[in-house]
Amino acid sequence: MKFILRTALLTLLISFASTSAWADKFSDTKTMFENAGISDMFNSAYGYALFPTIGKGGIVVGGAFGKGRVYEKSAYIGDTDMSQATIGFQLGGVGFSQVIFFEDKRSLSEFISGKFEFGAEAQATVLTAAAGASANTGGSSAGASGGKNNAKIGKTDYHKGMATYSITKGGAMFELSLGGQRFTFKKH
Repeated sequence: MKFILRTALLTLLISFASTSAWADKFSDTKTMFENAGISDMFNSAYGYALFPTIGKGGIVVGGAFGKGRVYEKSAYIGDTDMSQATIGFQLGGVGFSQVIFFEDKRSLSEFISGKFEFGAEAQATVLTAAAGASANTGGSSAGASGGKNNAKIGKTDYHKGMATYSITKGGAMFELSLGGQRFTFKKH
C-alpha cells in the first residue's frame, strides 16, 4: 500500500514540475480556455474558479490536487484548493486545467461557503479534439489527445448553477474509479 501511495505522489509531483511559471499562469490559463471556445462564459457567468494545473495519479488508489483562484464578476476574491481521492481500476498520471463557472450569486456563495464537494455524478466537459463529450470529474474517464484550440462547444448547460470545463495538459491515465472533488476556499 505504501508503494502505491508513493507512486501516486511521485506522479503528482512530476505533473506539478511541468507547469508554467506562477506569474502569468492564471491569465494564460484563462486565455487557453477562451481560445478553446468558451470566451463568452467568462463574460456571462457571475463568477468562476480557475485551476491552471491539477495533477492526478493513481494505481488502484488515486488522488488529485490543484490550487486555483476564485473570481466574482472578474474580480479576484480568494484562493481555492481542490483535492480528490479515488478508488477502483486506475493506472497512470495526468495533468489538466479546469474552470468552474458560477451562474449566479447563490452558486458562487455555495462554492465559497467553506468546504464544497462535487459528487461522482458531477460532469466536466472535456475540451480536446478527440473528446468533446462529457466525462465524470470523479470516475469513468478516458484519456484523449488533441490541440487545446480544437474543441467545439454547444449550448452551456449549468447543473445546479455550475458548469465545469477541463483541458488535458499531458500524461496518460486509464481509469474506471469512483470519487469526488472537494474544494476549500480562503478569502483574498
